[in-house]
Amino acid sequence: MAKVTLLTKEGLNEFQVELQNLKEVRRVEVAAKLKEAISYGDLSENSEYEDARSEQAQIEIRIAELEEIMKNHEIIDTKKTNKKQTGVNVGSLVTITSVDDGKKETFRIVGSTESDIFENKLSNESPIGKSLIGKNLGDIVKGQAGYGSFEYKIVEIK
Repeated sequence: MAKVTLLTKEGLNEFQVELQNLKEVRRVEVAAKLKEAISYGDLSENSEYEDARSEQAQIEIRIAELEEIMKNHEIIDTKKTNKKQTGVNVGSLVTITSVDDGKKETFRIVGSTESDIFENKLSNESPIGKSLIGKNLGDIVKGQAGYGSFEYKIVEIK
């Protein structure tokens, strides 16, 4: 059975746009590069041809990944419609402060496919994400990550 990918509605939309771009724009661009490279003749020593083939392979792999996500995904409701749901869960917007230095950070907890630390989207499978799941406002979470140990206090959950 295929693995179900957890996505927000925004994440699904981003993947749909990316898939459409790969199929309708990038494939056409690479086909044009291949056609031009083939026109140079001898393919055995044609670096342009090899580069275009490599790019084509990468695009096709990404298309296959995105199509698999589209077939096997579950949408996360970021607006907690279930009032009985308490604590941090996938889809929650969580603000934490470091117990050590008081530094405050806010993250959206998302599925691993959608995670992007530069956009403050934290995977539910990451060490910090795992430690936050199920915790409530005011709770202290502790754990180990690649850089050492961490200790955070949950100060806001939306």
